[in-house]
Amino acid sequence: MACRKQWAVLGLLGFAAVTSLFARGGQDQGRSGSGDGSTVRPITIKVGDNWGVTHPMAAALDTVFKPQVESASGGTLKVDIYHDGTLGNESDLWNSVRNGTIEVAIVGTPMNQEYSTMLISDWPFLYRDLNHAKKVWTGSIAEEINREFHQKFPTVYMLAWGPNSARTFTSNKPLTSVDEFRGQKFRMPGNPIHVGIAENLGASAQVIPLGELFSALETGVVDGQDNGMVTVISQAFYEVQKYLYETNHIIATLEIVVSQSFYDKLTPDQQKVLTDAAKATALKAWDDYIQSVDSDRKFLQDKGVIVTPTTAADQQRIIDLIQPLTDKLYAENPWAKPLTDRIKAIQ
Repeated sequence: MACRKQWAVLGLLGFAAVTSLFARGGQDQGRSGSGDGSTVRPITIKVGDNWGVTHPMAAALDTVFKPQVESASGGTLKVDIYHDGTLGNESDLWNSVRNGTIEVAIVGTPMNQEYSTMLISDWPFLYRDLNHAKKVWTGSIAEEINREFHQKFPTVYMLAWGPNSARTFTSNKPLTSVDEFRGQKFRMPGNPIHVGIAENLGASAQVIPLGELFSALETGVVDGQDNGMVTVISQAFYEVQKYLYETNHIIATLEIVVSQSFYDKLTPDQQKVLTDAAKATALKAWDDYIQSVDSDRKFLQDKGVIVTPTTAADQQRIIDLIQPLTDKLYAENPWAKPLTDRIKAIQ
């Protein structure tokens, strides 16, 4: 009997020791080293985008976001960046951040059908120039929409707004005037504004993911597409397109979004590091993009692309032709007129 009692006591002591070990293991999760808890294993942040490394937003992730996060966090955060759709197309990236399977993504507006305010990112002929757009999306309006965005999508935070590009049209068929849109087939993003612009100009629109667009242009599934010159370069569309019409009909943005479940587990200091780095990344991308426009144009011309700028008369004619779309957007979105008026008033 005494022997059985001794074994019972030893068993309880062993159970308590194991339980204590597991409890300490939970407290020390993320730490490694000699056992004194002095070394912290960095938390890895997966960042996905759909852009080649030469796009200003992709480049700023490499040169600003990654080094700033890793340095300012004291090594507690580690950034792994996956460019050019490695982690999926834009919709995949958006859904992955929403469900927490990746931490950070750079996306356009795949959520605009759920939250129509994001149509503002693609509103046609909204800005005076690129510097006007930069001022809007690095200022207070961006912060307001960020807060509203999180209310609409509680599992995601919007951290910053960077540049996509001033969008142009390219084609394998002659495209040097407004009249030459008629009858052409253009790949357009899955967005009612882009599709509406093509249709109002007399063309047809086909929605194709960016990662499949080069092949679609090469094989003639579509005649052309609309993207900024920087994207025409980063995606090498100049290899399969002959004409570029510099319409600048939309100055589009790209947003840096982060998973709420990941972000909320960070310390307040780490959250600040991540947010500050996102804003610095967007600002750097805006500056680099604005500086790149003239050199991008020359690059494309040197590659044999026939680049035609639009005149003021051309742009006004496009504005007039897409007026049915603009009227429809204002009629369907009560938020649009007050917001676009505020944007236009920013100096």
